[in-house]
Amino acid sequence: MSSGDTVTQFKGIPIVPAADAPRSGEKYRTPQGFVAIKDGVKAGEAQPPRQRKPTWLRAALPAGAGFEAVRATVRDHALATVCEEAKCPNIGECWNAGTATLMLMGAVCTRACRFCAVDTGNPHGWLDPQEPYHSARTVQLMGLKYVVLTSVNRDDLADGGAAHFAACIRHIQQLNPITAIEALTPDFQGSHTAVATVVDTGLQVFAQNLETVRRLTHPVRDARAGYEQTLDVLSYAKQHRPAVLTKTSLMLGLGESDAEIETALDDIRAAGVDLLTLGQYLQPTRHHLAVERWVSPQEFARYRESALDRGFLECVAGPLVRSSYRAERALERNNAGLGTTAGLGTARE
Repeated sequence: MSSGDTVTQFKGIPIVPAADAPRSGEKYRTPQGFVAIKDGVKAGEAQPPRQRKPTWLRAALPAGAGFEAVRATVRDHALATVCEEAKCPNIGECWNAGTATLMLMGAVCTRACRFCAVDTGNPHGWLDPQEPYHSARTVQLMGLKYVVLTSVNRDDLADGGAAHFAACIRHIQQLNPITAIEALTPDFQGSHTAVATVVDTGLQVFAQNLETVRRLTHPVRDARAGYEQTLDVLSYAKQHRPAVLTKTSLMLGLGESDAEIETALDDIRAAGVDLLTLGQYLQPTRHHLAVERWVSPQEFARYRESALDRGFLECVAGPLVRSSYRAERALERNNAGLGTTAGLGTARE
């Protein structure tokens, strides 16, 4: 290695400069100067080969006048959305409906959940002070009627980023007074003060994802996350601001049993949660947890009915459903337009 080579070592793993497009599992140095792992899980922890996806998981290609208009705006103004970054299969539907999801507080998470492909590292307190304004301007430029704000976990910040998250919400409200806002937040390490900071902004929906059943919480989620902690965050948010709708999500296909799903539904409802989404877990890279089973549309329909029987205002369920899927339609009580055998998708050769 020459003296001018910028690649360094960190605990025996090469650090690749960000400009060199690191591969999944490699460490690299971000433009802000800290080290992160691409896709959140180190290389070398490969899981069994991914199973072939069933036909019902083949989504239609995104198209439509609304989608094309939003995509042109995103390109022209170099905007960033989770919809594109996460390669969401539902991007066409949501953008056509004037809905999108924005990621706040950077693209590097302090946690390393084994289902998630967000890069992992320690931002050492870095935040973009212009992000509240830029977020509001993005919503304005995209002409969004409903925006979902989410973020990475920021355990490096004293309040978990709650104040910054709230500032983004308030700027959006000021610049886009008719846009409805849903906040899909970190768990803030269970801090009620942090939760109140976000819920007190006057947003419409507060969400924190439980992700999986109690038994699978670890190893599916990072050790700092917790089944009871998420339920407590949701319960407190509802008690603190009863008028704000609360929401959570479960991924299925990680090895959970029907009995465990039923128990999770009971626990979520007992926390006062109003809205629920259920979707198929998809392995993002070969280093992440493997899919244990493919849940059929008919099974999702059955789980949805079970949730509705428990008193949820709505449960949107289907193989391609994600926590923010057609969020603006949650209160139509028709499975966000999917019908009863949710998420069949459109098969392609």
